[in-house]
Amino acid sequence: MSDDAPICPLCDRPIPNGGGSLHHLIPKLKGGKAGPTVLLHQICHKEVHATLTETELARDFNTVDALRGHPRLSKFLKWVQKRPPGFRSKVPGKRRGR
Repeated sequence: MSDDAPICPLCDRPIPNGGGSLHHLIPKLKGGKAGPTVLLHQICHKEVHATLTETELARDFNTVDALRGHPRLSKFLKWVQKRPPGFRSKVPGKRRGR
């Protein structure tokens, strides 16, 4: 991995080439199509969407700091930070409560 690899703003690990996923801080379906985006690890991006609804993301979790402060995401980030940058794992199904 090159030294200039982008860093995931959630887990602070380097993102391997092809291992990133663009996250709209305000979901496209909630008016964020042209809004700010951040490049996240695919595993971090999947965990965000497995944890929070589009409405929750738009209303309360539309910044990196807010996402990091969510209790379940915080626990996940502590866990994933111990994994190598190219680590992938399947996020099993939809786990958020409705």
